Amino acid sequence: MLQQIQKLQEEMAKTQEALGQETVTVTAGGGAITVTITGHQKVQSITIDPDVVDPDDVEMLQDLVVAAVNEAIDASQKLAADRLGALTGGINIPGLGGLM
Repeated sequence: MLQQIQKLQEEMAKTQEALGQETVTVTAGGGAITVTITGHQKVQSITIDPDVVDPDDVEMLQDLVVAAVNEAIDASQKLAADRLGALTGGINIPGLGGLM
């Protein structure tokens, strides 16, 4: 049993490390804002369509960026949960929660 837990810990650590190399990309505002984020929730890029840059409505642009970043974080967290959950079958194992 101890060997199985150690193997699971090793697999989870490898999966967690691999998540740093995986990315998710989301858009907001009908494609006006595109955000790419890693499985470790690190923003890699934000692309803004020049057509949505209106100096008289900066607040709308800010809202779109916030929406896109939040959606990207949610998608990245789901990716991590899916990858790590596949290893544990969705069970919560004490001592392994810190890897998520």
